[in-house]
Amino acid sequence: MKSLKGKTALVTGASRGAGRAIAIELGKAGAFVYGTARSIRGHSTKNWPGTLEETVSDIKRAGGDGTAIQCDHTADNETKAVIAQIKQEQGKLDILVNNVWGAHDIGVEQKPFRDLPLENWDTMFTAGVRAQLAVNHFALPLLEQSTKALIIHTTFWDEGKYTGQFYYDLAKNALVRMVFGLSIELKDSGITVLALSPGFMRTELVLKHFGTDEDHWKEHPELKQTESPYYVGRAAAALAADPDVDRKNGQALRTGDLADEYGFTDIDGRRVPPFHL
Repeated sequence: MKSLKGKTALVTGASRGAGRAIAIELGKAGAFVYGTARSIRGHSTKNWPGTLEETVSDIKRAGGDGTAIQCDHTADNETKAVIAQIKQEQGKLDILVNNVWGAHDIGVEQKPFRDLPLENWDTMFTAGVRAQLAVNHFALPLLEQSTKALIIHTTFWDEGKYTGQFYYDLAKNALVRMVFGLSIELKDSGITVLALSPGFMRTELVLKHFGTDEDHWKEHPELKQTESPYYVGRAAAALAADPDVDRKNGQALRTGDLADEYGFTDIDGRRVPPFHL
């Protein structure tokens, strides 16, 4: 069932991880998906697995359709160009998934604040929080052309618990607060704004770190409580298809809770419970 047929979606950071899986699940549900990222064929960040072309190929293989647009969302002119292309080709934007995140460039080191380089601010705030904020800024006029638009920010949230890494904790909570503030500012616009928190995901980079793949991850006890990125992808698709999603406006939601509510499972048939620190 193409529950999102006729909808236009933009997923940032869509070359790998949660962004890729969300783009594929939205496309599978019938939305036309624009995916953005820096990594394209022949130019993948740090030669990591995953490119936008591969994401779009997977969308089409699943029966959907989409377009890849290379974009560095720390450059406002590139973000503006993405929105301009969507406006020209579609005339509206129904679903925006803000997933772009730069912290992978240096990693999330588990060290005390005093020992962390200030570069953490740039990767998590400039290439993360501000990049997502800028997409909202430029996309709002186009989102307002939709009868009922949805903005989703991927983040991490566990009821106010400290994540253990100062910059990561600060940035992820800033995204939750951004959602709350926008939900108030946009309450009369017809736009619903949500934060979506996956658990411990078996992304391409996590599997690479453990020297395994999706067929052999169960051999690693450390990955026992993990979920595939498609779990949060299915959560995003379920939210986008919910005609009453506005009742959740301003909230931070966890994938495991949404699986119970909407009845979806991960790709292996499990209903993985919400992740807790």
